[in-house]
Amino acid sequence: MTAVADATRGGAGVPQRRGSGQLAGTGTLLRLALRRDRVMVPLWVLFLGGTTASSAGTLGEIYGTQAERAGVVTSIAANSSLRSLYGPVFDDSLGAIVTWRYLAFMAAFAAIMSLLIVVRHTREEEETGRQEMLSAAMVGRRAPLTAALLVALIANAGIALLVTLGLAGEGAGGALALGLAIGGVGMVFATMAAMMAQLTETARLAKGLTAAVLGLAWVLKAAGDAAADDASHVLTWLSPIGWAENLRAFAGERWWVLGLIAAAAVVQGVLAYTLAGRRDIGMSFLPARPGPADGRLSSAGGLAWRLQRGSLLGWGIGFLLTGVMFGGMTEGAADLVGDNRQTKEMLTRLGGQAGVTDAFLSAMVSMLGMVAAVYIVQSVLRLNGEETSQRGEPVLAGAVGRVRWAAGHLVIAFGGAALLMLLAGLGLALGHGKQPAAVLGGCLVLVPAIWLIGAVAVLVYGLVPRAAVLGWAYAGLSLALGWLGAAFNLPDWALKISPFAHLPKLPGHAMEWGPFAVLLLLAAAGTAVGLAGLRRRDIQTG
Repeated sequence: MTAVADATRGGAGVPQRRGSGQLAGTGTLLRLALRRDRVMVPLWVLFLGGTTASSAGTLGEIYGTQAERAGVVTSIAANSSLRSLYGPVFDDSLGAIVTWRYLAFMAAFAAIMSLLIVVRHTREEEETGRQEMLSAAMVGRRAPLTAALLVALIANAGIALLVTLGLAGEGAGGALALGLAIGGVGMVFATMAAMMAQLTETARLAKGLTAAVLGLAWVLKAAGDAAADDASHVLTWLSPIGWAENLRAFAGERWWVLGLIAAAAVVQGVLAYTLAGRRDIGMSFLPARPGPADGRLSSAGGLAWRLQRGSLLGWGIGFLLTGVMFGGMTEGAADLVGDNRQTKEMLTRLGGQAGVTDAFLSAMVSMLGMVAAVYIVQSVLRLNGEETSQRGEPVLAGAVGRVRWAAGHLVIAFGGAALLMLLAGLGLALGHGKQPAAVLGGCLVLVPAIWLIGAVAVLVYGLVPRAAVLGWAYAGLSLALGWLGAAFNLPDWALKISPFAHLPKLPGHAMEWGPFAVLLLLAAAGTAVGLAGLRRRDIQTG
């Protein structure tokens, strides 16, 4: 035990030198982290950087003339609902239009990527016990945190590089500013996640708290942008995403704003390092509250509900509020489109309708459905987390069978996804104030597609648990095809890789029960095969 304690402090009984000893083993941990993330990080970088970099061509076809781009600037200035979603637009150049359309969303996605990376290589490693074994070698106290932040830095730098190279033709300075804005927000939330990983005892709580801060940042940005058409409102300045907007890429860049972004990342990083040096491995500054001595959980389903109820509550509130916001933007969509033929065609293809209002509503419904797919995969793969962290083994050692244990989580995953779409439909109906039944039906009709994506995650987890990341890959591919496929005019066969492409786009389209039933059957079959695989294979031990 003494040797392990000495190793935890940076080396097995070896006196630590200040500075270098605290970071001993960083290079080895960095290589290990990059090897583990050799699929996930490149996919994130290519998706975020490549999408933004290639958007100039698509938007150039839609808004090909300066007059059309000037019309967008005028429309956005007069439409607070659309500003709250995309942000303000500061110039009528193509680069400024790309920044308006993509900056806020890509910055938020970079933040999500960064928090996942940092928590994965810090708190998750401690939670599973792997970090304790690694620390038995010559690994410094702050080496794991340093390696995690370096991986996040490499990923965000890759995004910034792709954006800069892809949009350099529109102006090298603007392209660099846009790339650094997206990557900078990613690093702000990387260091935020690093702090949360020190404060909390579980990876789930660290991710949840960091995501909550991101959600608050988005709300502040949205409220500030709705109140002012030049991102000058104080609420916008309270949000890191608002700082990225105020950098004003392609519109007379304010380079000093990068100092604000860098200062936030550095200050949070210093705090994270300070906290990391003052706690033992596996411990936290906000320990979990102990439960009652006699216990209150009588079933595996009750345990699953206890573990996942907070996540479902947060997702539910987010879907309801987002639905209200999208519903309120519906009438303004027609004003933004105006007489632009290309925009109408893209929105019609995305929404599947000839009418702009119906097309916009169905497009928003589809977007919410694709985001709900992220929830179901996260909820399903909670099983994998419970198994690899060895928390599932004590449950299975009793009278609880594997299928019964898994079913508790799957009921919450599949039922929760349906609940999210119900809440989204209610929110859209409240915000729009028209066609409540049609809007609600449009949300619920996407449930089989969401369930099929969840079934793929169950299938992979049940048969090949170490490849569980493939569940995320299919969800990400479906999201990318649904979100970008119409904009890039992909062929129908490519779009139909996503299960969402097989369902009718409501409201305004005739219901088709055949694809609805087929997707339900495929989801049921995939789930059944995955559970059968879980019954037959060995349980992972970490």
